Amino acid sequence: MTTKPHNRGCTLIIDGSEISLQQIVRVARGEAAVEIDTGAEFAKHMEHSRAVLTRALERKLPVYGVTTGFGKCCGKRMISEVAEQNGINLIRFHGCGTGAPFGTEETRAAMICRLACFARGYSGVSMELMQKIAELLNAHITPVVPSEGSVGASGDLTPMSYVAAVLMGERQVFYRGRKMPAAQALDEAGVAPHRFFPKEPLAIMNGTAMMTGIAAIALDRAAKIANAAACATALCIHAIGGNSHHYHPAISRAKPHPGQGEAAARIAELLSSEAPPESFATNGPETLQDPYSLRCAPQVIGVLTDAFDWVCQWISIEANSANDNPLFDPETGSVLMGGNFYGGHVSFSMDGLKSALASVADMADRQVALMVDANVNRGLPADLVGVEDSEKPFHHGFKAMSISASALAAEALKQTMPAASFSRSTESHNQDKVSMGTIAARDAMRVCVLSEKTVAICLLAGLQACELRGNLAQRKKLAELVRILREIAPPTIADRPMDEDIENLSSAIAESGIFASAPC
Repeated sequence: MTTKPHNRGCTLIIDGSEISLQQIVRVARGEAAVEIDTGAEFAKHMEHSRAVLTRALERKLPVYGVTTGFGKCCGKRMISEVAEQNGINLIRFHGCGTGAPFGTEETRAAMICRLACFARGYSGVSMELMQKIAELLNAHITPVVPSEGSVGASGDLTPMSYVAAVLMGERQVFYRGRKMPAAQALDEAGVAPHRFFPKEPLAIMNGTAMMTGIAAIALDRAAKIANAAACATALCIHAIGGNSHHYHPAISRAKPHPGQGEAAARIAELLSSEAPPESFATNGPETLQDPYSLRCAPQVIGVLTDAFDWVCQWISIEANSANDNPLFDPETGSVLMGGNFYGGHVSFSMDGLKSALASVADMADRQVALMVDANVNRGLPADLVGVEDSEKPFHHGFKAMSISASALAAEALKQTMPAASFSRSTESHNQDKVSMGTIAARDAMRVCVLSEKTVAICLLAGLQACELRGNLAQRKKLAELVRILREIAPPTIADRPMDEDIENLSSAIAESGIFASAPC
């Protein structure tokens, strides 16, 4: 097996090679198709573990989840005819998820992660199963997967049961903009339901695919949030007549965390000008140093971006791992029962990511508070009211926007309680130590959404404040940023609703290329 990622044009080739998190994200967003390698070498590679399973069944050896019961019931033995139905029952009795469904991107990312797991060649699944998952992805048939009900070990049993059920034509899907029965969507798309071979129902469900897929999407969004927060900081600095020397490269050389240096360089780049720094400054000795939410922005953002190094490594390893149970070792011919489904690395990394993200959201909220407060914003109108002086008593500018930013940041901070700390013994104490990885990943995604909205409000306030302050023409890169963002959200003169502005700009952070910055 090679380790070089394969991505021929707009098609991701699944051939046992390592795939990147960015490739997972591209397919999840419908920007690339999926193809299972049909070459003889990969087919032989996949057949090795199937042969181990077949030999074990022929010798009537107990194989967990194939000829035995599940979990605490693994002491039960069954003949092959009963075992086949038992696999179908596994899918059906795990249909107990609750809550709003995961987004289409997250579910598609989970399906790609399951393909990457199978391609390692330890799961004992058929090429037909892999082809069927690829067919669903390419036809944009996405299982409706409830977001609640997984403890993260034995992996994502309940969420992934919804993927397994759709493969055999049961439950619900999103297809062509509608929610419909899976059987209907498969029929309309010309995709035949899959008939599972031994071990395949368990192979789909038992593992970390859902939490890992969510984590890959969260990481991509987090990188854009970090970039957007640096842009918002530059706007705020200009708006209050702050100090660009806080981002001098010598400061980051003295404390050489890479993320800190990158954030400082981005802010300094936007603030660059041929005009002398004093031409942007406001008077007063208190302006020698700016408040921490500005002065320490590189140190705050840097924690998030430096976390990408190890979080991306962990999630990439998880995505490219064989994480189901049992495994069939093609080298020794052994049937191995272990715990690779335990999502501890995902849980710990997502708990860390959401903490760093929430800190950035908190910083953005404090920057909004600086800009709207006439006591500290160095001469800007209170609440950034943009009307003529005679009209100002009747308008309120960003007064309510600052409250919304504070509420969003507070909720993001509340979400930072580590999910991994809440392991619960379950399933008759067979699953007596669990990872809560899916909850941690789901929390991280929620903090992404909250942070995007908080930073969006900070950007909107920064735009308004910069235009009120003036002198943008001397900072060409900052002026260009203002121009680009003003195509998304207009200025606020008289009082008006700004909820659509928040939504449009937070969507631009998440989905457009304006703040694109690949974390991995």
